[in-house]
Amino acid sequence: MKIYFATFALIAPIAVVAAMVPTVGLADGHAAPAVCGTGEAATGEPIRIGAIVGQTGPADFSSAAKSAAAVFACVNANGGIDGRPIEYLIEDDAWNPENAANAAAKLVTDQGVVAMAGSTSFVECGTNAGFYKDNGVGVIAGVGVPRECFFSENIAPMNMGPRLSTLGAAIDAYENNGARSFVCMAPNIPNVGGWFCEGLAAWGADKGVTVANVLHDPATLDPTSLVLQAMSSDPDAILVAEPAPAAIPIFNAAEDQDLLDEALWLGPTSIYDTAFPDAVGDYWDGAVRAHIEFNALDSDGEDNQAWLSIMESHGQSGDPLDSFSQAGYLSAKAILGVLRDIDGDITRDAVLAGLKSMTPMQSDLLCGEWAFGEGARHNANQSGRIATVKDGAWEVTRECFRSDDPELADIAQ
Repeated sequence: MKIYFATFALIAPIAVVAAMVPTVGLADGHAAPAVCGTGEAATGEPIRIGAIVGQTGPADFSSAAKSAAAVFACVNANGGIDGRPIEYLIEDDAWNPENAANAAAKLVTDQGVVAMAGSTSFVECGTNAGFYKDNGVGVIAGVGVPRECFFSENIAPMNMGPRLSTLGAAIDAYENNGARSFVCMAPNIPNVGGWFCEGLAAWGADKGVTVANVLHDPATLDPTSLVLQAMSSDPDAILVAEPAPAAIPIFNAAEDQDLLDEALWLGPTSIYDTAFPDAVGDYWDGAVRAHIEFNALDSDGEDNQAWLSIMESHGQSGDPLDSFSQAGYLSAKAILGVLRDIDGDITRDAVLAGLKSMTPMQSDLLCGEWAFGEGARHNANQSGRIATVKDGAWEVTRECFRSDDPELADIAQ
């Protein structure tokens, strides 16, 4: 960790506070989506919810919290929680564990948040899981990435996670294209790249599948070298398990080497970005598949349309509209449901108890039910879809199926 994070150690955390009463109303005078509630703008004592994101550093990884902030702003404009507004406090860890620890202490100890929702970070779960447990803080991570996000008693991610999403892409290629040899390309961050590449090997151990890992320092990305290293094992399929900004130059390098027909080219949810098809160009039309953890960004379901409406009316200019933003909407919806069901004082203990006993949430954005639940670890979202780049956009080409990771055996049982 010292080698990787040294590059970003000097970036200080920042705090962003979402306005308790928004400055914009719902577009075109339409009624607010159901998740926002009804009533006049909330003016009572604020309910503090926190989030920690990796906003600065190698990439901006904060779209889930930006989406949650828009949902809370809509709620505050429409009655709040029994007249009380949500005060949403966001801290940036800059992808640095020390910053993540300081941010958690500030939110939990100094500002007294009753829960966390919409967090998206590569480092904060591993840094703060024990702290949250010791302080009785329930955390709905908008997007969990490292292993610790899914193996912590007080943290429940809304997403499947990159391990299951990468595996989902491999399962589709195995079942529909006969792929038996894979390369897993991923950032070499502790409990990140190695962990989800290991998921492929665990799944394929009894299927005659081979997996070669190409892990790299994200601070010194050399796309041509990575592509050539991946091709050296003559794989049937290459899984580019990278954030979209890192994946795009890798696909461009593969085009330079004219490798489209040399292997199947796949990725997890992280490459499912509206800018990706144009960025990689016509060369890849019909040839890149991504496993997506939520529904299509343009789907017509109630929650997806509510998310888009809220982002238009209460989001900020430039807020991303991506899968992780959908996750932020869902994390906000889940914590709001718990808050509204509390009979009595809204305290940290009451919220954590409500999370553990919550009625499973259903949504057109999800393939199955989601609940925080009891237990020492949480990974409720286990199924996703396949989308393919077609005609300069993404098109869903396979509906919901489960990523059958052997590591999920205890949760499945």
